[in-house]
Amino acid sequence: MSSLTSSDGAYRRYVVRTMAFMAGYVAVNIAAIFGAFDPIIGTPAGMVLGLAVAAPIAGQIWATVAFLNEADEFVRTLTAKRFIVAAGLAFALFSGWGFMESYGDAPHAPGWMVYALFWGLYGAVTPFIRTSR
Repeated sequence: MSSLTSSDGAYRRYVVRTMAFMAGYVAVNIAAIFGAFDPIIGTPAGMVLGLAVAAPIAGQIWATVAFLNEADEFVRTLTAKRFIVAAGLAFALFSGWGFMESYGDAPHAPGWMVYALFWGLYGAVTPFIRTSR
């Protein structure tokens, strides 16, 4: 992304914000993988834990919106197009999977997977969306 020129500062702030939010997300999930929260799974405290894990995701989305506000018009438009296309594809694919679960007995996909699906699709569509038109 060295072609950002006037958006370099905005991009750096985006990267720092994203890394900060995702550090919390990763830390909580690693702790969960190693059993730190096993005693509260299935309790009301476990529901609070679920919201705590979702909070950094909301923060990372805020970091993306802040980047859109701070970037120049070209980068803002390009990023927004990629974001919208990736979100639309993620919605369609995850909804399709949900219907396959309901009607075709497909294995269950946890809802939190849509976030990873979205960013994977964002990365996949990025090379194809290169203009602001």
